[in-house]
Amino acid sequence: MKLRALAAVAALSVCALAAAPALADGRLAVTLEKPVSAKTKIVAGGAVFVCEDAACVAASAPSRALSVASCKALVKEAGRVSAFGGDAKALAADELERCNASAKAA
Repeated sequence: MKLRALAAVAALSVCALAAAPALADGRLAVTLEKPVSAKTKIVAGGAVFVCEDAACVAASAPSRALSVASCKALVKEAGRVSAFGGDAKALAADELERCNASAKAA
């Protein structure tokens, strides 16, 4: 009986791990304080952001892309941001402040 329960738990764990990467991908949107001069692609946190005007969008971003570290990588290329997030979660004001500390000089 214990062996069957253990096997069932192991099987569920494998299924959950296999499904996790597919569920982790999501859309991230960033609002820039100043628009970019030309359409630009920036890789940050494993996501490819396409920046145009005052918006950058990653159509399919891994969960690790929603972080201060990813934000810092993006602002080094595109400049300061006023919003960085996905449908369910976004960086808080203090996190945006830490992110913008790494922004390229205007």
